[in-house]
Amino acid sequence: MTTEPTALDPLLTEQVDERYGSIDTASVAELAALMNDADATVPGAVRGALDQVVPAIEAIVDRLGAGGRLFYVGAGSAGRMGVLDAAECPPTFSTPPDMVQAILAGGPDAVRVAVEGAEDDPDAGADAIAGRGVGPRDVVFGITASGRTPYVLGAVRAARRRGAVTIGLSCNPTTPLSSIVDHAIEVPVGPEVVAGSTRLKAGTAQKLVLNMVSTIAMVRLGKTYGNLMVDVRITNAKLRDRALRIVQRVTGAPRPEAETALETAGHDVKLAILLLDGSSTVEEARHRLVVRGGGRLRAARESAKE
Repeated sequence: MTTEPTALDPLLTEQVDERYGSIDTASVAELAALMNDADATVPGAVRGALDQVVPAIEAIVDRLGAGGRLFYVGAGSAGRMGVLDAAECPPTFSTPPDMVQAILAGGPDAVRVAVEGAEDDPDAGADAIAGRGVGPRDVVFGITASGRTPYVLGAVRAARRRGAVTIGLSCNPTTPLSSIVDHAIEVPVGPEVVAGSTRLKAGTAQKLVLNMVSTIAMVRLGKTYGNLMVDVRITNAKLRDRALRIVQRVTGAPRPEAETALETAGHDVKLAILLLDGSSTVEEARHRLVVRGGGRLRAARESAKE
């Protein structure tokens, strides 16, 4: 097994901020204010990286639109951010389960407990990429606060060899990860309130960036109508109510009519809206959506006016 450099001393995320040197003597109220003040600096750091975020998202949209997949790869807290974002895509946007996936050092058990040594194995990262059959249509998105986690570097290098687009998100400047990816995103957030605990500001920055990545990609792929979640998967009473309100808002139909349309459409919001727009059958609505609209509700609705 090969190893990657692991010297952490120079990293911004590992520095000790003397402003927080006495937090063990502070009150709960003082600590809450300190952490809130620290967290408030993160959105500005993310904004400073938008020029790096935008082309990365554009590359993701291109690949997903062509039938490719997005893989988040990480270890520890950073990897769990990828797991969370991937898990949210199917219920929010009705994506196929394999469209957005997470690869976590140590496997699924590492979501709940630390798997010692997993992040230090670059070969395991490479093996995980091979095991998912990553290829030229796919995107591999490495997430690591330090920008030098061996598991992530091994995965990204393997992805490059297999022709995938590679993206790296780190919270330090000029990282080894940035040097090997097609699109580098660096969000330096500075030292943490608890020195080296990158689940804090670094984790918040990662969450904000991943929110942008998945949400903007899905918007661009036609998964929303305006800001409405028309591809929501109805799995509980709350989501059914949300779906009904979306159908009503878009069509102006009374609730009973929206309910009937949604039931007829098999709880597909887009098809329900097209039924209320004048499609006589679910098959006709589906043809309008898929063939004439390319899966985009706005285009399907506008096609009826032509």
